[in-house]
Amino acid sequence: MGVSGSGKSLIGSGLAARHGWVFVDGDDLHPEANVAKMAAGIPLTDADRWPWLDAVAATLAGSPGGIVVACSALRRVYRDRIRAAAPDAVFVELAGSRELLWERMTARPGHFMPASLLDSQLATLEPLAPDEAGVIVSIDGPPAEVLARVDAAVTPRPPVI
Repeated sequence: MGVSGSGKSLIGSGLAARHGWVFVDGDDLHPEANVAKMAAGIPLTDADRWPWLDAVAATLAGSPGGIVVACSALRRVYRDRIRAAAPDAVFVELAGSRELLWERMTARPGHFMPASLLDSQLATLEPLAPDEAGVIVSIDGPPAEVLARVDAAVTPRPPVI
């Protein structure tokens, strides 16, 4: 979990591949209207997010084995909604500075999420609380190092990233 540019897809797919788990990119579960809105630089509202979060939760709940789902899950109420359907979900918050996130977002051509939405995502972000199942992992460093930190923190349970 985390804001756009934090490496959810890269780290999540790497973790899933390492353990033979299924990987699902939460971006693929967004309705077309959400993708179009974000591509136009318009932040999503909670009303936009609820059906998407329900799809993420259903994907997790419907998986009989190990699964990693990359999903922003920026607010606690969003994570609570996911946990309502998938109570064993473990969240990994990929955290980094605004500068690093901006650098990453502006360096990835063709992604529907513009860097102009980074500040709205950071404003929405509610970091994992101590009573939530999960960990916060720094994205500083090369992807292999970040993946190793995530792997050490969550194995053998597949997380929501």
